[in-house]
Amino acid sequence: MSEFWHLFSFHFMQRALIVGGLISLCAALLGVSLVLKRYSMIGDGLSHVGFGALAIASALHVAPLAVAVPVVVLTAVLLLRLSQNGKIKGDAMIAIISSSALAIGVICVSVTTGMNTEVSSYMFGSVLSLSRADAILSGILSAAVLLLFVLFYPRLFAVTFDETFSKATGTRTELYNTLLAVLTAITVVLGMRMMGALLISSLIIFPALSAMRLCRSFKRVVICAACVSLACFVIGVIASYFLETPTGASVVAANLLCFCACCLIGKK
Repeated sequence: MSEFWHLFSFHFMQRALIVGGLISLCAALLGVSLVLKRYSMIGDGLSHVGFGALAIASALHVAPLAVAVPVVVLTAVLLLRLSQNGKIKGDAMIAIISSSALAIGVICVSVTTGMNTEVSSYMFGSVLSLSRADAILSGILSAAVLLLFVLFYPRLFAVTFDETFSKATGTRTELYNTLLAVLTAITVVLGMRMMGALLISSLIIFPALSAMRLCRSFKRVVICAACVSLACFVIGVIASYFLETPTGASVVAANLLCFCACCLIGKK
């Protein structure tokens, strides 16, 4: 027990739990709408774009988040526009953009810095990669995402469940779909430092699916998903410290176990 409490005395662990908790809440809240709208794979696509942007920023020796956030936000808006109005729809467009961005990132890394520790942390995640400046910026942006979600919750709820009816009643559905895409893009970029580009989408998908096994109303699903996401993140981070396993993989494993448990409880 003494070693357990000593864990929280480390500054990197304090930053990881605070910032990671905020990001987990953002991902869970947005994930409910994304899963219901069948946009759950957009997180995976944007994470690959984020890796490409971070790799280029690392090669140019500029601030990674300052490059990745605007690039991924613009990609999210573009992806939404093209999937709605273009000839290539949905998952096909996500696959094209994500694979292209990942390839560009890998090529950029291979011809410049090589697969160093920093690039590896972008791919697989690392608690130690989160600096104090990154933690402050991530905390501010995460709080902004949570605030915007709460403020526009009724509109996002309406657009999620019946977009056609919402549009007929005068709701600017394109605006709120764009807002959802932008908030998702910011959350994905912020979560990549700890979870990695390959695993960040799990924070969006797993808590929402787990909550849907237990609850039926949208509000209860949102609250349950937030609690599940936060609990699984804390358990995963603590487990990764004691078991000496990667943080991102440990958090995903905790979410997987929770999802299996929720499925069993839901059947009962």
